[in-house]
Amino acid sequence: MMIVLLVISVLLFITIPNVTDQSNTINSKGCEAFIHMVEGQIEAYKMDKNAAPDSIATLATEGYLNESYQSCPDGSSLTIDTEGKVVKN
Repeated sequence: MMIVLLVISVLLFITIPNVTDQSNTINSKGCEAFIHMVEGQIEAYKMDKNAAPDSIATLATEGYLNESYQSCPDGSSLTIDTEGKVVKN
């Protein structure tokens, strides 16, 4: 019984750090995907309005983005530069 508990403990010590590292990778990949999605919505806004949006908030108020999704999953904020590209802050 003690040997089984020892093996389980060792496996937990090995897997828990790997899970937290993967969580950081997932958040960064999620942010990259979100940036691509926002850039697509910027292009849709440009086609509909014949002008670039001023900010991410403008996309949300016009209905191109969900109000609750105005930042990356890792918590970093996004802005739109003068060329219409999304910049992670």
